[in-house]
Amino acid sequence: MLVPITFSIQYGIFQHQSAKFAYQTIRMINLLKILKPKICSVSLLLFLMFFGVEVLAQTDTIIPIKKDPEELLAKTKVRVFTGEGFNFFEDRFEGHFAGIDFGFNALIKEDYTGFEPRFMKNDIKYSNALHLNFFQKSFGLQRNRNNLGLVTGVGVLMQEYRLNDSITIKENINGIVAPVEVSISDKQKSKLYNFSLIVPLLAEVQIPINNYRNRLYFSGGMYVGCRIGSFTKVKYKTDYRQKLKTTDDFSMNNFKYGIMARTGYRWINFYMMYELTPLFKNGEGPVLTPLTFGFTIIRF
Repeated sequence: MLVPITFSIQYGIFQHQSAKFAYQTIRMINLLKILKPKICSVSLLLFLMFFGVEVLAQTDTIIPIKKDPEELLAKTKVRVFTGEGFNFFEDRFEGHFAGIDFGFNALIKEDYTGFEPRFMKNDIKYSNALHLNFFQKSFGLQRNRNNLGLVTGVGVLMQEYRLNDSITIKENINGIVAPVEVSISDKQKSKLYNFSLIVPLLAEVQIPINNYRNRLYFSGGMYVGCRIGSFTKVKYKTDYRQKLKTTDDFSMNNFKYGIMARTGYRWINFYMMYELTPLFKNGEGPVLTPLTFGFTIIRF
C-alpha cells in the first residue's frame, strides 16, 4: 500500500517551474499505483531528487524596490479604452476669451444729417478700449477631438473717445445730443467714456502646430452688451491740474449687439468688435457705428 505523499507548490517566485514539477509528480503517482510498493518507493525518490534539483537550480529572483508605492503609482499613466473611443488629445477643449485686452476705438459710417457736422470726430490713437474679461466657459463640440467648440463668458468693456480739445457734449431738454464749446485753458483734453457689460457667444476652431498645446485659433460670433455707465471729462491745467466731469447717458443706447472675431497663436492674440447698433439712440444723435480692435495683454 502506498504511503500518501503531500507536497506544496509555492506560487510566485518559481511559478512556471513549480507548476511543471507538480504536474509531473501527479503523473508519476498515478503511474506508481499499479506497480509494487518497493519499486514505487525507489522510483518516486529518484523522481523527486531529479526534478527538485532542477527547480531549485533556477536563477529567478525578486528584487525589492525601496520606494514609496504611492509615488510610483502617481507617475503611472493609464489610458482607458471604452467602446465610445478615447480622446486623442490629453486636454479638454479650452477657448480663448478670458483675459485683459487693449484696443482702439473708431467711429465709422458717419451720418450727421440734422446735426452739427462732425462734432464727434475722435482721434483713434488716443481713443482707447480696455477689456476685463473675467469669466469664461468653453463647450467642446467633438467626441474624440478637442479643437472645435463654443466659448462664452462675461467681461467689462471701457471705451473712451478722444474729442476735439475744446468740445464736449451734453443732452438738451429734448434728449438731443449737442456739442458744447469749453475753453478753459490752452492745455486741455476732452473725452467721452462709456462702460458696458459684454456677453459673447463664439465658435472657435483650433489648429495644432508642431505640438498639440501650441495652437493657432480662429473664433467668431455675436455678442450682446449693456451700458452700465458713461460720463464726459475735460482735463485742463491752470495753476494746477483740474478736471470737469459730467455723468449722464448722453442719449446713448443702453443695449447693443454686434460681431466679435478673435485670432492668435500662443502669446500673440488679436480681436475685433463691430457694433450693429449705433452709438446714439435713433434721432437723438448722429449715426455713428463703433468699431473696436486691438490685442490681448494677458490671458487668464
